Amino acid sequence: MQCAALSSKVATTLAQKPVVATRSGRKAVAVRAVAAQVTETKLNTKRSEEIFQEAQELLPGGVNSPVRAFKSVGGQPIVFDRVKGAYCWDADNNQYIDYVGSWGPAIVGHANDEVSDALKAQIDKGTSFGAPCELENVLAKMVIERVPSVEMVRFVNSGTEACLSVVRLMRAYTGREKIIKFTGCYHGHADQFLVQAGSGVLTLGLSDSPGVPATTAAATLTAQYNNLESVKAIFEANKGKIAGLILEPVVGNSGFIPPTKEFLEGLRELCTQEGAVLCFDEVMTGFRIAKGCAQEYFGVTPDLTTMGKVIGGGLPVGAYGGKKEIMQMVAPAGPMYQAGTLSGNPLAMVAGIKTLEILGRDGAYEHLDKITKRLINGILDAAKETGHAMCGGSISGMFGFFFCEGPVNCFEDAKASDTAKFGRFHRGMLEQGVYLAPSQFEAGFTSLAHTEEDIDRTIEAARKVLASL
Repeated sequence: MQCAALSSKVATTLAQKPVVATRSGRKAVAVRAVAAQVTETKLNTKRSEEIFQEAQELLPGGVNSPVRAFKSVGGQPIVFDRVKGAYCWDADNNQYIDYVGSWGPAIVGHANDEVSDALKAQIDKGTSFGAPCELENVLAKMVIERVPSVEMVRFVNSGTEACLSVVRLMRAYTGREKIIKFTGCYHGHADQFLVQAGSGVLTLGLSDSPGVPATTAAATLTAQYNNLESVKAIFEANKGKIAGLILEPVVGNSGFIPPTKEFLEGLRELCTQEGAVLCFDEVMTGFRIAKGCAQEYFGVTPDLTTMGKVIGGGLPVGAYGGKKEIMQMVAPAGPMYQAGTLSGNPLAMVAGIKTLEILGRDGAYEHLDKITKRLINGILDAAKETGHAMCGGSISGMFGFFFCEGPVNCFEDAKASDTAKFGRFHRGMLEQGVYLAPSQFEAGFTSLAHTEEDIDRTIEAARKVLASL
């Protein structure tokens, strides 16, 4: 098994000891963590059940985001009470090792002490200004320094807002209307994206969403992920009409599906040839799979990039950025209008600054890569030992697996997964004290707070559950 250079002993030290200065003068990664206890008996979810029953009378489906309702895995949704480090506790005080991490933002661990202290200090100074503040400059400079494509950035309040804004920008810059996306890729819930989308749309079994005008959907053309010929065919059939192309450089919203480097390089070449804007949606991969995002990892630079999750350190935030000549189209520098009352709010900026600072310390990404490889390889080995078809993989702190032989290179391949078996596996893992994303079509996430012991216990839990299926 290929692993990063950190030894088990060093990785454990990174996760458990206080921050210390290294020889280079930079701070080493450190997070406090307490080993989680794996639940051995059937969960008591009485309080979760009561809260969720009441919620169904107050909120559509009882939730504020569809996947939380456990529709694709069945059973009682877990209602959270608190989180810390690599762990979460539900309303009945059951403790779990968490591999959702608030769907990605908790990369330095939940309620990280340094992030929390920075937020507490900022609260005393104000939570929202609705005016410029220096913190926006600080985080912007950190993003521009790290992300190859970004020369100028605009902060917003969510990944959806970043993606819908970037499509407007692509159209404004090129004077064209049509965009290309990929089947199973999810870029938020704006109308133009709810065409053969992934994530929550897949969870609900809906191919599209009612309420999206046919004229809007008609301007969104879909290709097959990792299939360059399907993209070439669309460009050929729509000469001079494609404003841009947007994709997840590593798919996380149909499960974990990595690209081939040749695919990304081909997209870069095609967009350049056709005068279309290439956008990487790095809301999920940004600052998670590499310090400079997926574009640094694969060595392919888009024209525009959308970001979210990690960049806000657990607070609501999004961003889009890219070449200065394109970004200067955005108001008030240019004619393309986009605004937001809470955009660049000081709390989100502070949390993002501290999170990126921690990720910049020695050993951070090596730790993520090492523990995540151990986790996914251990789960795949357990499946093989217990006679279950399973495939999967990881890049740094992002991973996923499918209950099928594989390989999975696109959403069409992912649909071969045994989703009923995944549902039983998910419930079994909850019983063992492990919280996984409640959908076969979602990636998983590790954090700097996860320890070697957490990984060992998770693999053992998976082996036990798989043997019982």
